[in-house]
Amino acid sequence: MMQKFIIPEIDSIPSKASIHGQDAKHILKVLRLNKGDRIDITNGQGKDYTAIIAYTSPGNIGIDIIAEHDSLTESPVNITLCSGMLKDKKMDLVIKHITQLGIYEWVPFYCERSIPTPNEKSMEKRHQRWEIIAKESLKQCRRSRLPKISKPLSFNELLNRADSHDLKIAFWEKATRRLDTLGKKPFNKKILILIGPEGGFSENEITQSKEKGFLSYSLGPRILRAETASISSCALVQHILGDI
Repeated sequence: MMQKFIIPEIDSIPSKASIHGQDAKHILKVLRLNKGDRIDITNGQGKDYTAIIAYTSPGNIGIDIIAEHDSLTESPVNITLCSGMLKDKKMDLVIKHITQLGIYEWVPFYCERSIPTPNEKSMEKRHQRWEIIAKESLKQCRRSRLPKISKPLSFNELLNRADSHDLKIAFWEKATRRLDTLGKKPFNKKILILIGPEGGFSENEITQSKEKGFLSYSLGPRILRAETASISSCALVQHILGDI
């Protein structure tokens, strides 16, 4: 099945657009598509489109967008994953895989045991890289909505943003509540998942999260790496409450 390509602004149907750069090269050199072939387009905001290649030239492909249809690949639950800050490559791995799993938003945050805060310029570059990784992952897995990627927050800022969610889960290695006790309820449409950094949460942070309405759950008897916990928690919640 062919991957989707992203064109952010599509005003009306039918319309014309162009694809260039690496995407154009991929269509021509890897997929070997030509004039008259169909391709799948998304605006990255939940809408999908059918397009036909109108012309090709080196580095540029002109397309006619002929039809619009609702996405069939987006999750029925709105999951926000909040991850304690880790080193660069580990965060890259998390955003790549949770995009494929269907999360709506990703919020990195700083807490007691997370890595030191990088300078503003370095953090801006990391944020830009995360957005690129999410776009590439979306195209591969055929999603239609790019996850929103937040700038890193403090732990207190994160807790203060949690009120709008129906279900708030903090995964903690000392928790005893098993995830298989989580029942599917019709009002659990907006879910927030909290995963600590390497070293986990402190007792004080778990107490603070409980005061904000979080339920602490276990991910099993084995201690998982933080990036593994981020990815597996999303997969498990999607399995219980979503469409996996």
